[in-house]
Amino acid sequence: MDPLTHTLTGLFLSRAGLKRWTPLATPILLLAANAPDVDIVTAGGGSLNYLHFHRHLTHSLIAMPLMALLPVVIVRLAARKPVNWLGAFAAAMVAIATHLLLDWTNSYGVRFLLPFDGRWLRLDQTNVVDIWIWAVLLLGVAGPFISRLVGGEITSGAGRVRHYGRGFAWFALSFLLLYNVGRGVLHGRAVATMDTRVYQGMAPLRVAAMPDAANPWRWRGIIETADFYVMPDVNLLGDFDPTRAPVLHKPEPDPSLDAARATTVFQEFLRFSQFPFWRIVAAPDVENAKSVEVVDLRFGTPSAPAFGASAIVNSRGQVVETSFQYGRFKR
Repeated sequence: MDPLTHTLTGLFLSRAGLKRWTPLATPILLLAANAPDVDIVTAGGGSLNYLHFHRHLTHSLIAMPLMALLPVVIVRLAARKPVNWLGAFAAAMVAIATHLLLDWTNSYGVRFLLPFDGRWLRLDQTNVVDIWIWAVLLLGVAGPFISRLVGGEITSGAGRVRHYGRGFAWFALSFLLLYNVGRGVLHGRAVATMDTRVYQGMAPLRVAAMPDAANPWRWRGIIETADFYVMPDVNLLGDFDPTRAPVLHKPEPDPSLDAARATTVFQEFLRFSQFPFWRIVAAPDVENAKSVEVVDLRFGTPSAPAFGASAIVNSRGQVVETSFQYGRFKR
């Protein structure tokens, strides 16, 4: 998930009761809720380096104790005040766990089992940025301020004004849990809707449903067959008609594909990609050369990919240029 979601989750964990576990619990939880994303520093080595290390060991189960200890030490040294080390470590572990679980719900996925198993695990339930989660979490922040103002007007300053943060924190955390459970149920229905069909006489090899940015009942389907991909929109409140969906035909075997696949850039991208779609077009600047592109259909389409790898393969089958980039390919 995005930093705002992780940060507010850490804040609500503190308000819900974890702040009683140790002094300085709130800053510890805010840092711990974001600690696995320390891998952002690897972006300094370039986008391909970041692709390799993003959600790498810092998001693995084996690294959780270290990730939890780090914010405790930082806050202790920065504040120069004592903490309850056991309580602080336990609270930080809870925050780290929420980070990993929230990232697991995304289409991007996590690799819990590194360094023993590098498989990407994902639930495809929510986008990295989910507007409904944002709305409720921000309500959880604004609610206590509004409640204090209303309570202050009612009491007209007589007596002590109640603290309302804990109730809103429990509301926000409960919503986060129930919302993801609900999205999981809807995701299962979307996958089942697509998986029971035959497409142009071919049964699906794999089916996936990617979440819509705003509507929990709408999903972007990815259906892979032996020869092509189908990309239907699935509306669980309406009829499913895959005949109008775009069909992306897989390219015929070509030596240029094998040449591109053997490069470091493509191998790194293919370790990440779950639904790679290949495309071969004429290279614009090199005579008799081919441009080989591969994108991940989880994140856009070949005409508008979120990111992907490309290579220029000359007429002798040699790769003369490779690149990995975000956004549309420059043709």
